[in-house]
Amino acid sequence: MKIGLSLSILAEAGRPDAAVYREHLALGDLAEPLGFDSLFALEHHFTGYSMSPAPPQLLSYFAGRTQRIALGTAVIVLPWHDPIRVAEQIALLDVLCGGRCLFGFGRGAASVEYAGFRIPMEEARARFVEAARIVRLALAEPSFEYDGQFYQIPRTAIRPRPMSHPERRFYASSVSPESAEVMAQLGFGMMVIMQNEWPKAAEDIARFRAIAEAVGHSPPPPVILTNVSCAESRAEAEDRAMQWLGRKWDSIDAHYHFSDGHLGSVKGYESYGKMARTYAKMKDPEARAKATEFYVKIQIVGTPDDCLQQIAELRAVTGTDHLIADFSYGGMPHEDGELNMRLFGDKVLTVAQRDPAFAGPATRTRRDARDDLFAPA
Repeated sequence: MKIGLSLSILAEAGRPDAAVYREHLALGDLAEPLGFDSLFALEHHFTGYSMSPAPPQLLSYFAGRTQRIALGTAVIVLPWHDPIRVAEQIALLDVLCGGRCLFGFGRGAASVEYAGFRIPMEEARARFVEAARIVRLALAEPSFEYDGQFYQIPRTAIRPRPMSHPERRFYASSVSPESAEVMAQLGFGMMVIMQNEWPKAAEDIARFRAIAEAVGHSPPPPVILTNVSCAESRAEAEDRAMQWLGRKWDSIDAHYHFSDGHLGSVKGYESYGKMARTYAKMKDPEARAKATEFYVKIQIVGTPDDCLQQIAELRAVTGTDHLIADFSYGGMPHEDGELNMRLFGDKVLTVAQRDPAFAGPATRTRRDARDDLFAPA
């Protein structure tokens, strides 16, 4: 079982962005010494929801400061970028880090980001699929050309050439039924942001695997992103999670504006409209507490032994072999995030990485279901 770190760098009122950034960079510097397997960068823009506008650039910083850990994106939002530039950035990072990179891609769900990039949100899915094809082609072939709906590319080549076939380590987040077959044909794996009960995630993973196998592709185990609160006592871990994961609701709605229901009328995002009622209720303390309790329950929260048991269960339910953890979220004080990460690294990490129990066969368990909750990375 591999376990990595994700950096979700939330802006904090009254503090300079640079000061907040330095603290999260310090957490990133701990990943390799503590024995983590990977470090992942997010992509968000404009609101401070996560101050990570250029994941390959951030990972290039860590490429020069590390020797061993894998460097990954969670995710690059393809509709916002020229796919040739994305392919160039991936190839360069691959060379800089010696081939220890992997990449998640997504289509994004924040209208403020689409507006800022002046991209019609209704084109998101089609742009994502076309860009994904181009990026893979640019990395796999010495030269290529493409004639599509959005991009007409004359024969060209990217330089430097990648050194390790990063296009074989591509993952797509939130794979919809409409795009699953395309992603499977391209050889993508599945990246899951843990935002609902684990058996529901397992059903989505099984559906993607079935589509992939039908087109002759055997996808790798899914990569799963989650939040962790690890403490010496269960009460301390749960209190921390309730406090700081609870703070996420305001930052999520301030960025995505789910509560106004506007996404229900956007082509390709109709299913997001049903979340308006849920997020509007977050102003009520009782509804907010219930939503937070549910969200905490589907993350990794508890003592080191609790965390190990939960990771084993998540592995069994979903088949994942690579878990990406956020230890400092919601504006948590840096010292608390570091203590959280260090305790996990000291008492959980090595066991999860080396104990054969964490590579056992999948079994199914049940947790309470919620269809209207969405807490993205």
